[in-house]
Amino acid sequence: MSSITPSVVRKQIAAGTADPVYLLQGEDDVEKSGLAGEFAELVEEGLRAFNVERIHAGEMTTGDKLADGVATITAAVRTLPMMVPRRIVIVMRAETLLVPKRESEAAERALEEFTALLERPEPQTTLVLVAAPIDRRVKMWKLLQKHATIVECGVLEDLAAAQQWVRARVAKEGVEIEPAAARLLAELAGFPAYSRDKGPKGDVARLRGEVDRLLLYALGEKKITVADARQIVGPAVLQDDWAIANAIEAGQAGEALRQLALTLEAGAPPEKILGQLGYIVRARFPQIAPGQVRTAIDAVFRTDLDLKRSAGDARVLLERLVVELSSGKRLGRRF
Repeated sequence: MSSITPSVVRKQIAAGTADPVYLLQGEDDVEKSGLAGEFAELVEEGLRAFNVERIHAGEMTTGDKLADGVATITAAVRTLPMMVPRRIVIVMRAETLLVPKRESEAAERALEEFTALLERPEPQTTLVLVAAPIDRRVKMWKLLQKHATIVECGVLEDLAAAQQWVRARVAKEGVEIEPAAARLLAELAGFPAYSRDKGPKGDVARLRGEVDRLLLYALGEKKITVADARQIVGPAVLQDDWAIANAIEAGQAGEALRQLALTLEAGAPPEKILGQLGYIVRARFPQIAPGQVRTAIDAVFRTDLDLKRSAGDARVLLERLVVELSSGKRLGRRF
């Protein structure tokens, strides 16, 4: 079957049409997960509990578990939709299912059953397989090429594609971005002006991170300017150990986020940064923001708890804290 882009898939979903089987693969886990979730829009919201099923294949590590997992997936796919035209079955970490690490008779039988499911899909069900990049030399890849619609996530060939991705990502949040700002972010992420068959194509993960920080910095604004983008990216040089603290004390959220990014990229442990932010709250906030001390302490404790229980990406948790601490104008001496 065909190989399409995520934007084409979104057009299919918006039109209310979908193919029987999709393989969402690539290095961009955020885009894969987000795109998989959008398939639920094919089902009326009030009926999704009966017609959208999510299965995690990450624990299908033995032949017996693989057999049980394939049986579960097959049963979910063959179940008829309830009060809607189409049922959605989403399988996360599908690479464990598609290319099992251990061979056994049970695993072989499970793969045969799954092959039969791909060859004879259920016309009233859409099966969405979300996986890491599949080795194109294996038998399963050839089968998927024949029977599934393959969607490459996180592949941006050149500067123009990266700029378009930035604009689409920002538009999804209801915000506009100046073309020069989108280009600046794409250039800094290493995307070439023209597509190259060999060599790196740019860092999608870095591009996503820069855009997310920019959206956080411009929160509440309807249009992002190139000046906003420059505030976030800036020169990649650390000023001093207290650069984050200085920016927070001055109420400069953009500069604080930029210095946080540089500090993390330099290898500083998140726990060390959190400790420094905690010191700022205890030692400086009573003078520079006395009315926000309790709120700031609560934010630090919440972030500490979230880091300890891995309740989110450490970088995102620290960025949220930095923005909260930087809110409002603060006066006082710099460190």
